[in-house]
Amino acid sequence: MLIVDILAAAGEAAPQNKFGFVQALEQGGFIAYATVIILGIMSFGSFYILFTKWFEQSKIIRQFNAVRTSFWKAPTLKEGATKLEKNSAWRQIVDDGVKAEEEASKLKDPTESHDWLHGSLARSEATINARLAGGLPFLATVGATAPFIGLFGTVVGIYRALIAIGLAGSASIDKVAGPVGEALIMTALGLLVAVPAVLAYNYLQARNKRIAELLTGFSTDVLANIASGGAVKPAMAAAPAKPAAPAKPAAAPAKS
Repeated sequence: MLIVDILAAAGEAAPQNKFGFVQALEQGGFIAYATVIILGIMSFGSFYILFTKWFEQSKIIRQFNAVRTSFWKAPTLKEGATKLEKNSAWRQIVDDGVKAEEEASKLKDPTESHDWLHGSLARSEATINARLAGGLPFLATVGATAPFIGLFGTVVGIYRALIAIGLAGSASIDKVAGPVGEALIMTALGLLVAVPAVLAYNYLQARNKRIAELLTGFSTDVLANIASGGAVKPAMAAAPAKPAAPAKPAAAPAKS
């Protein structure tokens, strides 16, 4: 019985944490909940864009290997296009180039025909780059505004701490710990949302620039191929030579 009484007394005397995350939100009220919800939506949207864009970029880069290995081996652009995946960026450039070639033949001025081909391929390339850049403005917006949204919650928390001090007449820790803790939490959440968004934006932007370089080179090659009637093609890397089979050991001479 003595042990039970001691444990019961210890349980009753154990202090309860009144300054946790949930308690800070409850003290902050509507403003604290609204701030956390907005930052949560921003964080979810940032990671969603990061993963979806990464998979999209990786797919385009992977498809470029098919361009280097099989597309330019075809005798014509139309036959080469059949070796590319449908609805891919590379297939779109080829299809737009072939269509522009057919329409350019209707123009009487050769200079205008060349400008039409060049403009059509440039327009196709710009469309692809614009599609790849979709979602990046959201990341930039989150990276720029999330710290200020968290700072708004910080200001409100400090304001509530000052009110508590004024009402109590003294800056006792039990009066200001809750509002100050809420303010610090909002600051941390704002940074926690902003930093990954900025890193994701810079990472995806760098990959988009690399893809844009590949698209520009491919578009130039397609234009040269069309303008030369199929005579000009980019130099393809030679396939690696197969290792020679090991020589068989010589047969032992027969004994007499």
